[in-house]
Amino acid sequence: MYRTALRNVLAHKGRLLMTALAVMLGTAFVAGTMIFSDTFGSALKNSYSRSYSDLSVLVSDNGAQSDAVAADKAGADAPRLTATTVGQLAALPGVQQVRGIAQGFTAVADKHGKSLGQGQDSWGANYVPNGAGQDSRYPMAAGRGPQKSGEIALDRQSADKAGYHVGDTVRVATNGPAANATLTGIFTTDDPGVSAGAPLVLFDTATAQRLLVSPGQFTDLAVTAAPGTSQDTLLGEVTRVLPHATGQGDHGGIIAKTADRLQADQRDRIASSMSGMRTMLLAFAGISLFVGIFIIANTFTMLIAQRTKELALLRAIGASRKQVTRSVLVEALLIGALSSVAGLVAGLGIGAGMQVLVGALDNGHSPSGPLVVAPATVLTALLTGVLVTVLSALLPARRAARIAPIAAMSSGDQPATPKGLLVRNSIGAALTAVGLVLILWGSGAGSDGKWIVAGGAVPALLGTFILIPLLSRPLIAAVGPLLNRLFGISGKLARENALRNPRRTAATASALTIGLTLVSALTVLGASVGGWLDRTVTTSLKADYSVSMSNGLALSPEVAAQVAKVPGVAASSPLNDGDLRLAGQDRQVTGVDPAQIDQVLNLTMNSGSSAALAQGRLLVDADTAKKEGLVVGSTVATTFQDGGSTNLVVGGVYANNAMINPVTVDNAVLRAHGEATSVNQILVKGANGAGASLQQALVSAAGDNPIIQVQSRQELRDQFSSTISFALNMLYGLLAMSVLVAILGVVNTMAMSVFERKREIGMLRAVGLGRGGVKRMVQLESVVIALLGAVLGLALGCFLAWAVNGTLKNSITGLTTVVPYAKLLLFLALAGLVGLVAAIWPSRRAAKLDILDSIKAA
Repeated sequence: MYRTALRNVLAHKGRLLMTALAVMLGTAFVAGTMIFSDTFGSALKNSYSRSYSDLSVLVSDNGAQSDAVAADKAGADAPRLTATTVGQLAALPGVQQVRGIAQGFTAVADKHGKSLGQGQDSWGANYVPNGAGQDSRYPMAAGRGPQKSGEIALDRQSADKAGYHVGDTVRVATNGPAANATLTGIFTTDDPGVSAGAPLVLFDTATAQRLLVSPGQFTDLAVTAAPGTSQDTLLGEVTRVLPHATGQGDHGGIIAKTADRLQADQRDRIASSMSGMRTMLLAFAGISLFVGIFIIANTFTMLIAQRTKELALLRAIGASRKQVTRSVLVEALLIGALSSVAGLVAGLGIGAGMQVLVGALDNGHSPSGPLVVAPATVLTALLTGVLVTVLSALLPARRAARIAPIAAMSSGDQPATPKGLLVRNSIGAALTAVGLVLILWGSGAGSDGKWIVAGGAVPALLGTFILIPLLSRPLIAAVGPLLNRLFGISGKLARENALRNPRRTAATASALTIGLTLVSALTVLGASVGGWLDRTVTTSLKADYSVSMSNGLALSPEVAAQVAKVPGVAASSPLNDGDLRLAGQDRQVTGVDPAQIDQVLNLTMNSGSSAALAQGRLLVDADTAKKEGLVVGSTVATTFQDGGSTNLVVGGVYANNAMINPVTVDNAVLRAHGEATSVNQILVKGANGAGASLQQALVSAAGDNPIIQVQSRQELRDQFSSTISFALNMLYGLLAMSVLVAILGVVNTMAMSVFERKREIGMLRAVGLGRGGVKRMVQLESVVIALLGAVLGLALGCFLAWAVNGTLKNSITGLTTVVPYAKLLLFLALAGLVGLVAAIWPSRRAAKLDILDSIKAA
């Protein structure tokens, strides 16, 4: 029997090619994902480990964030690292050197005024020269280090990128107006951030402290141990000297950690971040393998149907059911093993390609290294491919063993029994009903219902797949008249062929259904969120422009003051985010300018008035008021971040507004308790509306800071839309693998169907159907099957997206389901095109069959 299985594999190698490709693609995706994540993670670990090579203990002050940079102000009694602290540490017996570090966000512009960095990955720090005027951490490649205010040094990578040379004037900024500085030096460094493409600007120590922290204050102290002193011993000495220090801790105040602990923490953070990406990629690889299951099972079902007489003869000469089952499973094992090995090899290429792609997207700044192929990767890829193939072939193998020898010898077509169809349809209906009930329940359960919806989606999908043979008949029959009218006899034959074996049609359509379900669900979700964002910007804002930092940090209050003075500005209000404890509950609060808020925000008051803000009262949104039982005049016990407490009165209740938090107060209330010292966003209303001259004036008022963005309402909408489009395109790209596998399934089904109907095609040719008619018949059958899978997938996807939107309504007020009919019709058309393309080879093969040879085929 084992020799028979091997001969069958060799005899049907052409027919099994598509199955092998499906397994290979799935395992290649799994292997490539694991290889890429292991390689990228290893490169990151190696890169970041260099940043702690020149210190033994690092002392950090979590409170040492500049009021000009941080959104939250540290309390007045927060611990500080100063020159005095440096002297105390330097006097310890186990200390060889102490370096005071003052660092923080610093934007640097190129010669066109654009930021060299992206987001928060642009930093400034202090240059610490020794007696010879050199800083060993930042050796100069050209020029010298900065010595006074108005001088800077820039890393060589950024200088080369911007075309800067020693002596050039460079614009730098934190979160306020930019300033010109003279470039006195260009340095090299092994800092991993710089290696990854983040610009690094060096100031003299006094300037760095003034701009990035506070005068005389350091953010970190790098302590180097004296020879013979271990890191742990040094940590103990340092911790005893520092006030309120926490050795190896990670909570507020001053934290001291050894270099070994810092490297371990860095590795853990990298592993954690890579874990999320790996999980996402493996999830899409799993989808591809799941699609492959349908193809593999369909292939073996068709192969067994074509070999029923052969299997019956084996049974007749003494082969047992177990032997027949084992022979089919051995075939699957051989195919799975060979395909998995090929997939593992292809995975090396995918892993290397992903590394190159990430490097290209990041302009070559991402760390790289040799490919890492861990034993776990090899084992996972091989086991995955083999198990998926064998499990997919198990049911067809058992079905083959149940065929009675006499029945099989008499006919190659063994239709399903009425009892079998009843059981199948009953199971499918039960699963679908359970899934639909769970989905409907979860959609109305708020944010807690997302897992219920996910749990219901699985049985609903499985039930639908089981019911596809039943559903296919009315759906395909509905397009029958159209096929007859447009394509004549070829269309009629295509419809009959698609209906002849509904199980095979269902298995092929199911592969496309999975892909289209996910694609359409993502599309509807994206359109729904995009529509909500568009309505939010349109209905919530009266302002013409928004001024903010593109990296998410806070603006300097100086910018808000300058913006308000710009000619043509009718009203402007800084928005500040903060945290309060109201009636025992932590709440996010927005600080506003009471005199201007009604001109820049569209606040719909359900009760009370926004004028109450000027009286020091609270405004709350409708959801918060309902949940807490608040009405106008309610008194709420309030605790601020600095520990101060008071009773605030509710002055109004407004309809939920996505531009502000559920609680709104006057900025003066926050400033009185150490908050609102920096601005999250400035909303600006023009006296004559929006205009290019006003926008440029606002840019100038912000000090031409390359990281400050001035956006109109349309630009805000475009930014939201581009973010959603980017996320959708990335997910579409990841789903492309499963769609490709589904296409292989259509090709495989049509090719094997042609072989199975060889005699029938010969008879059709003999009675007058031309080669063109045969090609159209096969192509139309493929298109019908593809469209069947697409229609079911689109319907399921839209339903699931509607349910998910229901779980988001509590957190996204006003979210409604938007169905982008144009895109869904495009997907339907593309599915039809996929069916047409997939049938090119099988249809050409069918048309080339010799009439006499086909009629003589057994």
